[in-house]
Amino acid sequence: MGTDYPGANRGDGEGPVRPVSLPPYAIDVYPVTNADFAGFVHATGYVTQSERYGNSFVFQGQIPQGRYDELVEDTLAAAPWWCLVQGASWRTPEGPGSTIDERMTHPVVHVSWNDAMAYAAWSGGTLPTEAQWEYAARGGLEQKLYPWGDELTPQGRHLCNVWQGEFPDLNTAEDGFAATCPVDAFPPNGHGLYSVTGNTWEWCADFWGAGCGDARVMKGGSFMCHASYCNRYRPAARTRNTPDSAASNIGFRCARPAP
Repeated sequence: MGTDYPGANRGDGEGPVRPVSLPPYAIDVYPVTNADFAGFVHATGYVTQSERYGNSFVFQGQIPQGRYDELVEDTLAAAPWWCLVQGASWRTPEGPGSTIDERMTHPVVHVSWNDAMAYAAWSGGTLPTEAQWEYAARGGLEQKLYPWGDELTPQGRHLCNVWQGEFPDLNTAEDGFAATCPVDAFPPNGHGLYSVTGNTWEWCADFWGAGCGDARVMKGGSFMCHASYCNRYRPAARTRNTPDSAASNIGFRCARPAP
């Protein structure tokens, strides 16, 4: 687990490489989709934290043209491309007037760690630990940068949904997608898992710190990741967020003990 890659993000705790033993476990082939989450909400009446707060964070490039002043309440000072949008939630990912109707096979977004844990419990599972997630995401390869090898685009072929162009203002979408994509849009890794690189960040069970703290681990990177901004679309890479946070590039998948 981990990496000694020189390009790893300092301070993220990616390294050093170390051995970790895991008991057998099962993990979802796909991230939880909008269709999956809709089934959970229909069965339980669950209301996400974003819905209760009345807003959530949306990347600036996803704000409908001409509606910025109407929808955006505020932006993050350190990252002004993150816009707090009134009415943004898993049902309305870019705010009022948006819909998931054509995105039922996309990963659900605007779900907090607490929301993800509620879904996981309902489904009979839990969130994967960081070690479980990373082992599964590597697809049987050892110490490769990506689930398929060391080149991001081998022979010019895009194998994940990340940013192309100049972040944050120009996304050429050479991989076919400017935001989230269907969970099966790119080939699976060696373990048969889809969408473990890019598309959306995925919550893990672990605290960011050593067993405690106010943040939880996220893995996998998202459609916003670019070498100039967020070189975290690698299995060893990691970032964090508070368990009540949600955004238009955060989702999850579930794990459970081996049957």
